Amino acid sequence: MARAELRTVTMRSSPLPRCVLLLLPLPLLSLFSGIDVASAATTAAPLKFGINYGQIANNLPHPTQVSDLLQSLNVNRVKLYDADPAVLTAFTGTGVEFIVGNEDLFNLTDARKARAWVAQHVQPFLPGTRITCITVGNEVLSGKDTAAMQSLLPAMQAVYQAVLALGLAGQVNVSTAHSVNILASSYPPSSGAFREELAQYVQPILNFHAEVGSPFLINAYPFFAYKASPGTVSLPYVLFEPNPGVVDPNTNLTYDNMLYAQIDAVYAAMKAMGHTDLTVRISETGWPSKGDDDEVGATVANAAAYNGNLMKRIAMGQGTPLKPHVPVDVFVFALFNEDMKPGPTSERNYGLFYPNGTPVYNLGFDRASFYPPSPTYSSSSKLAAITFQMAVVVLLAGFFL
Repeated sequence: MARAELRTVTMRSSPLPRCVLLLLPLPLLSLFSGIDVASAATTAAPLKFGINYGQIANNLPHPTQVSDLLQSLNVNRVKLYDADPAVLTAFTGTGVEFIVGNEDLFNLTDARKARAWVAQHVQPFLPGTRITCITVGNEVLSGKDTAAMQSLLPAMQAVYQAVLALGLAGQVNVSTAHSVNILASSYPPSSGAFREELAQYVQPILNFHAEVGSPFLINAYPFFAYKASPGTVSLPYVLFEPNPGVVDPNTNLTYDNMLYAQIDAVYAAMKAMGHTDLTVRISETGWPSKGDDDEVGATVANAAAYNGNLMKRIAMGQGTPLKPHVPVDVFVFALFNEDMKPGPTSERNYGLFYPNGTPVYNLGFDRASFYPPSPTYSSSSKLAAITFQMAVVVLLAGFFL
């Protein structure tokens, strides 16, 4: 999803308390009432999906609060659209893995400027903050700026050379995120092909990925397909809900959801260009909870179903029909609703949370915020005093159980 160039204004407040709920059946919880729930977070397994932390808003919580929230949820992978030093500093020592970005393609094609940017915005935060990837540009090839298209690969190469020169190659790789719209065909998945006019750009980019060992990143939104053709696209199919599925006549593989079909279409398109040596990762996917009158399907119920069902599958380590032994790797879009994003109403309503910390989806608990009172916990009241973060763990756990 293309990002507007707007500056973030954040609000500083006290950080969230660090606590997390033990994900155990209620009868068992009473057996653990004497356990310090704050220390339990250190033993919980990280969730297997990442999350996009967009900041095109003027009412977001301070990064220190976001750091506490994501740690309490055991989310350990975050994707940024810049290299915000306040965010990277707030996550120092947390072990959370970051993708950072830079969309200034024209400056990045200059080797000296590329090196200066990496030296200033990436190197100082390592190894305290785990920056593992730099994305150069975002959905460049699905746009109309031919100068940007021509600059994309040179900028990626210049950033990679800067990473090498600064001795960071063992820690940081380089990629770029593409819209799934760079495909000319995605159905059936085995017939996936890149748009002919983009071949001159895609082929050398694929060669670059193969050379440096970085993933091919795709932003895929089944919501758009449903919104465009609600009469012909099955809602259960796009929401990961029970449906008869679609059979690829060329491979006889059955697909029960659109996202997996899109991923395998990208694999087929890469194979057609001679590459079976690359990994596809979903750098963005999500579903809006609200939209304009003509944005069919943009509802709270559908957003909760899409993200919840996707998270459940990711937790299972599921692969696609073509790559069943390669777990699908996803960054959900997005952490917060972003009130300053331009475009239709849906663009401002992809978040799992409102900026005040209230979950967008009503899952049975009252309004919570980033600013709860600070009660004194006794051993008998620890489990009763469930704060916002703990309630959200229940939210996510409900999808997994």
